[in-house]
Amino acid sequence: MTTALAPTRHWLRHPLVRPLKAPLICIGAVLLLWQLLVTAGHSDFPGPLQVISQTWDPYISRPFYDDGGTAKGLGWQILISLQRVAVGYSLAAVVGIAAGLALGLNRFVRQGFDPMIQVLRTVPPLAWLPISLLLFQQADAAAIFVIFITAVWPIVINTATGIREIPQDYRNVARVLRLRKRSFLWDIVVPATAPYVFTGLRIAIGLAWLAIVAAEMLKADGGIGFFIWDAYNAGGDSSTSQILLAILYVGLVGLLLDRLVAWIGERVGGPRR
Repeated sequence: MTTALAPTRHWLRHPLVRPLKAPLICIGAVLLLWQLLVTAGHSDFPGPLQVISQTWDPYISRPFYDDGGTAKGLGWQILISLQRVAVGYSLAAVVGIAAGLALGLNRFVRQGFDPMIQVLRTVPPLAWLPISLLLFQQADAAAIFVIFITAVWPIVINTATGIREIPQDYRNVARVLRLRKRSFLWDIVVPATAPYVFTGLRIAIGLAWLAIVAAEMLKADGGIGFFIWDAYNAGGDSSTSQILLAILYVGLVGLLLDRLVAWIGERVGGPRR
């Protein structure tokens, strides 16, 4: 018996398998409990097995099917949403870092704009949607604006905080060496604030993905949020399964985006710390 179990134990202790054991066990337990509750309760709400069976063709087996118009697979819907996120998030990163630098380096600017920032950053993403539709008169541009206005604040705040946290000794050395402003920014400010900036970028990507899904549910042509709302309005036996599968995809993509920004931050900010 010991000899028979030895290969199994060795496989479970593999460095690539060991970190996955706990998540797989916990996720499996949750799915099993979900299935048991649905089966025992005789509910119309689908269990995991029913979700897979009702969405296998075409949403799982053919994620990139295209029947024209908005009748596209979940792969295309996610790519549509990611395109909007890429534009809005990139604008938020550029504006947010620049504004954060201005706030962090200039006390007058920081004191003047801080109350406004503290008020605007608490506004929910969907509250901006009517304003964005009035401004741009187009669903795609409105969604991008919602992403931008939602994601920009953590970048601004973290960048400004990073500059304020620069040790005074660094500033004193810069004065003694009479560093030019460009040298001070590149050699002192950028390395010292990079971890803070990427913390803001990491928070912002999660907010951007949250905002685009919410915005697409109300006003968009295509996208994962549109898919969820369209499935809800269509009704039918498989609509709940389609919504649950889309929610799973939303969570997985959000996790990947978060890990991607964190990985870039480690590569860019790590060596300079």
